[in-house]
Amino acid sequence: MRGSRAVEQEAGVEKHGSESYFVVGEGLLAESAEGRDAAPQIAALAAPPPFRFSRMGPNGVNHQPGESIRKKVGREMAAGGGGAGQIPAGFTYLGQFIDHDLTFDKTNVMLGANVSPAQLLQGRSPSLDLDSLYGAGPQDPESAKFYESDGIHLKMGKTKAAGGFPAMDGFDLPRGAGNTTPQKRRAIIPDRRNDENLAVAQTHLAMIRFHNRVADSLPAAVPPAQRFTQARELVTKHYQWMIRTDYLRRICAEGVVNNVFSQGRKAFEVGVPATEIPTMPIEFAVAAFRLGHSMIRSAYNWNKAFDNGSGFLQYLFEFSAGGGNLGDATRLASDWIADFRRLYDFGEANKPNLEVPAAKFNRAMRIDTTLVNPLKNLPPETFGGPSVDFDDPRANLAFRNLTRARMVRLATGQQMATFLQGKGVSLTKLTKPQIRDGNNGADLSLLTQTQREAFLKDTPLWFYILREAEFNGGKLKGVGARIVAETFHRAIEGSQASIVRDPTFRPSFGPNNTTFRMVDLLLFAFEEKKALLAPLG
Repeated sequence: MRGSRAVEQEAGVEKHGSESYFVVGEGLLAESAEGRDAAPQIAALAAPPPFRFSRMGPNGVNHQPGESIRKKVGREMAAGGGGAGQIPAGFTYLGQFIDHDLTFDKTNVMLGANVSPAQLLQGRSPSLDLDSLYGAGPQDPESAKFYESDGIHLKMGKTKAAGGFPAMDGFDLPRGAGNTTPQKRRAIIPDRRNDENLAVAQTHLAMIRFHNRVADSLPAAVPPAQRFTQARELVTKHYQWMIRTDYLRRICAEGVVNNVFSQGRKAFEVGVPATEIPTMPIEFAVAAFRLGHSMIRSAYNWNKAFDNGSGFLQYLFEFSAGGGNLGDATRLASDWIADFRRLYDFGEANKPNLEVPAAKFNRAMRIDTTLVNPLKNLPPETFGGPSVDFDDPRANLAFRNLTRARMVRLATGQQMATFLQGKGVSLTKLTKPQIRDGNNGADLSLLTQTQREAFLKDTPLWFYILREAEFNGGKLKGVGARIVAETFHRAIEGSQASIVRDPTFRPSFGPNNTTFRMVDLLLFAFEEKKALLAPLG
């Protein structure tokens, strides 16, 4: 789960390059793609900013660890360990889909001549409107390609026969606009970051199916010209309800989420008009919502064909077009179609016929200060950098996250705890022994005494938030939970369709009018059919 990025175009494939953050009131903070330790670059923008970030708390200048500390801590964080948590593994990649939705720049898929200044501002601000799914809608010339000819349904793709399984319609993202192999491979979706690994790609496909099923469920009396608009509003509000009541309560202390959504925000954009366009706090983008990195497994029981831990993380990149080359093909191989029963627990919806044995089910890794070992050596395609030697810190995700925080002069955990307390938020700061020793997390013993004292005094926010989770059963609490809950509340409030601004909304596609979870979304999208949720059997 990451913030907004610069994007490079290479051979027709969109890839992540160096990250940059336009912080309101400060300008553009940018880094090199290699993630080197360099002084922050502050650049004036001749064009409108690519995405609008803000600073929730204080500036962390002169509070950042040096390169030697970041290398040691990054190495220890990515050494593995931590153990499995209780959250079904699908939520790891649902979180990534949500992050991409929050940070999607809709103006990338709008015809330039049609973009007004107001649309430009809205399109480059955080929202949970599913712009990453819908683009600018079927009437926009640049976004029409995502839709079927009726202008109501979203396109789906067809897999290629593989592993004894036939080609299957509707189980891959739509692809194939162009003549070259890279062009044929490229997904025809608004946000191609959703094809950077297979798990997020299949999540995006599930959202396409959900929209199409909702559109089909509308009363026949709804005129064709209104069917898309009505379907989109229903889909978006159900999606927001699922985030509010299902996703957030799994990753955050539930009491914090309930407090923010019932009592309002105390720290972020407090008192602004609900319809004013939001910004995104860099404390969320660069630290708090990178919690998902610790949830990634190194291997999955992916489906019947890639079982018993043989669905390795690197394959999830390889069998996508953004992180790999679809296994040297132009369409997804049928034997890599997701088995959603292994990623989400349908027992929660009282569907025992859609459960798999516990040994086949995938749970995310616990949210803590450890990352699985493959994240110590990221493929260069995933960070826009050059090929580097094995164990080079520039390919270490933990080191990159710590370095990015230094680049934007992010507040430390201690600074944010003091800031939030000053805003009336009730929380207990971590003690130095808690930060030092953790709870089955990253080991700081390799730091020298001087380095350790400096790290315990000024703890990088991302590390601090993950340490908090170690003492809360693998859920964010304190500083981390508050940043995440307030950011989501503001993003939903400022969305064009909003359950915060429409408190009368109740879901209609779940078991009752108060319940709509991710399993309910999948059950509706896939018609409660095992043959669709797990087509390989």
